[in-house]
Amino acid sequence: MRSIHTDLITKNIKEMCIEANLVLCEDVKSRILGAKKSERSEIGKQILGQLEENMKIAKEDSIPICQDTGMTVVFLEIGQEVHFEGALLEDAINEGIRQGYSEGYLRKSVVKDPLLRENTKDNTPGIIHYNIVPGDGVKITVAPKGFGSENMSRVVMLKPADGAEGVVKTVVETVQMAGPNACPPMVVGVGIGGTFEKCAILAKKALTRNLDEPSKLPHIAQLEQQILDLINATGIGPGGLGGSTTALGVNIETYPTHIAGLPVAVNICCHVNRHVTRMI
Repeated sequence: MRSIHTDLITKNIKEMCIEANLVLCEDVKSRILGAKKSERSEIGKQILGQLEENMKIAKEDSIPICQDTGMTVVFLEIGQEVHFEGALLEDAINEGIRQGYSEGYLRKSVVKDPLLRENTKDNTPGIIHYNIVPGDGVKITVAPKGFGSENMSRVVMLKPADGAEGVVKTVVETVQMAGPNACPPMVVGVGIGGTFEKCAILAKKALTRNLDEPSKLPHIAQLEQQILDLINATGIGPGGLGGSTTALGVNIETYPTHIAGLPVAVNICCHVNRHVTRMI
């Protein structure tokens, strides 16, 4: 049994919130630079060039990549042999978010009540997903999620007979409905299977997978490429102003499901697909 003090969790969450908002992941950055070279539209090339410049300024001047610094999503993979000491784990995580957004001068975008709309003024609480795994370590992924693209996401309960064709249609249709509102070029996370809520979590988790690592399941990896090609054929393009780069990548995660269902979730993220992962 390994003991971990929750102060260490708070410290890492704080640092990760700041890092994620200032420095874009290398895989996403690489896709943007690659798209700039391959983009067929001149205005698309200009927009991708502006995104490149924006990334550089954000890193050099320590300012957010995007003004929407998101609602903080945290994925925790906790080793079964870990014992936490100190504060309640969830309180420690939210304290890290609070410190990160306050000390990092990041925009506070969370409201206490979805209808009354009073700002919490520290970007808490976060959205926290726990998973118990073998071992004595803790893997933390912090993924601030902006809502311009989040608002364009959806869950669709398909019938089993809809099959892979139904999944492809649903994802491409969702991207077309989003159009310029999701700040393309976008990253598309897809969850297939499970239940209504499980597929949504799968789609969110899919956004945190490295874009250079296709699914380990051959038929799913093939589906990822097929959907990406179809999305980029829509012509929505960078900024929604036309072009051949509407999406930088499509990641799909799957889970067993009921014989009567085929749940599909599409979680769209703008080009600022922020996520940082650390092992403790």
